[in-house]
Amino acid sequence: MKIFNTLTRTKEEFKPIHEGEVRMYVCGPTVYNFIHIGNARPMIVFDTVRRYFEYKGYKVNYVSNFTDVDDKIIKAANEEGVDTDTISKRYIAECRKDMEGMNIEPATRNPLATEEISGMIEMIQSLIDGGHAYVAKDGTVYFRVKSDPEYGKLSHKNMDDLESAFTERTLKVSGEDQKEDPNDFVLWKPMKPGEPYWDSPWCKGRPGWHIECSVMAKRYLGATIDIHAGGEDLIFPHHENEIAQSESANGVPFAHYWMHNAFLNINGVKMSKSLGNFRTVRQISEKYDLQVLRLFMLSAQYRSPLNFTPELMEAAKTSLLRIRTAAEAQEEALKKAEDRPLTEEEQKNLEQLKGYVAKFEAAMDDDFNTADAVSAVFELVRFSNSTVSGSSAKAYVRQVKDTMDKLCGVLGIITEVKEEMLDADIEKMIADRQAARKAKNYALADQIRNDLQAKGIILEDTKDGVKWRRA
Repeated sequence: MKIFNTLTRTKEEFKPIHEGEVRMYVCGPTVYNFIHIGNARPMIVFDTVRRYFEYKGYKVNYVSNFTDVDDKIIKAANEEGVDTDTISKRYIAECRKDMEGMNIEPATRNPLATEEISGMIEMIQSLIDGGHAYVAKDGTVYFRVKSDPEYGKLSHKNMDDLESAFTERTLKVSGEDQKEDPNDFVLWKPMKPGEPYWDSPWCKGRPGWHIECSVMAKRYLGATIDIHAGGEDLIFPHHENEIAQSESANGVPFAHYWMHNAFLNINGVKMSKSLGNFRTVRQISEKYDLQVLRLFMLSAQYRSPLNFTPELMEAAKTSLLRIRTAAEAQEEALKKAEDRPLTEEEQKNLEQLKGYVAKFEAAMDDDFNTADAVSAVFELVRFSNSTVSGSSAKAYVRQVKDTMDKLCGVLGIITEVKEEMLDADIEKMIADRQAARKAKNYALADQIRNDLQAKGIILEDTKDGVKWRRA
């Protein structure tokens, strides 16, 4: 199995630190709002990586954090007049709902930044003691970048490039005059009025962003881990700074393999709120089963840029239907299939079936090329449609079905059809019910309510209108 390592810019044979075990850390979202589809790509990609390792027989210790203290969270809390804990807990819960919809396996652990403060203080102090960090007059603690001769090795930037990039931008920022060097970055910062804070040896304040992942990766996976992963936007400065502080504090390599997925664009343009093309996963779920989003995300190799368009989502929807139609046909064939020995032709077909599995595994072994893996699954779908029928041997149908289910399971694609209604369909039925009530057609209104209830949708008539929830 080969993985493209951002650190070396080459594909390398995967060799775990511990035989049969993978220790993997994936940077999670900052929970100040609903996650967007840019957040969804690394979630889906690295969940699939994890699933393939498990398929190959590895035990995977998969850690992905939630950043639950941050400027954006503080801003959202102040705007609502609530504390930051209210915001972060709300959107962690919403994030978990979206992850469930995308069929993301629960992580071994989802640590929270606010629960790891003592470990951060301990690591920061060790960096100060080792000469890798210093305390400014106001209590801010900075990492001394020049104390790490290898700084820039992940992003492949040299210090001259960094200094020219930083100087003009950072000299305009408050507090930069306290730095020994404009490239130095914050490990701990003083509190501001209205912000959450923790006591530390340097001042009341809170940690910088980069330190949290270094501490959590070490605590739950060890000082050296197999894989550290995230979106390519994290390569610099976040992951570069993680390496510097981790290796300076621990004295050993931080991660053997660094994996980064490419950006997701919307209709060929970078996604941003200012352009009005910002899409949350929750918004997508109102129109599509989130399995459609997952299949769309896996239609390209993870290091290739991906362009989100309505046309491509519709194509993914059609593709998902093809898989599920084939799975449904397999189920029907199983009910009618004959309990008899395999024919010579069926035995030959099973040899051909092995070829699709081999194609799938070859694609995934080559840096998790899900695009080719998905193609292998569709070859298997066509094969199933042409060879499985009610007159097939039961053992033959079962083996074809089990193989397709297994490969789809690696991709996180659920083959059975879910009956759960989309939000848009629910709202339409509620509008039809309201129209029936207005026309005094109470029998129809009651029928619509009953139909919704049968699908697990509970209506509540309130003075503010009709409210609904899933049972």
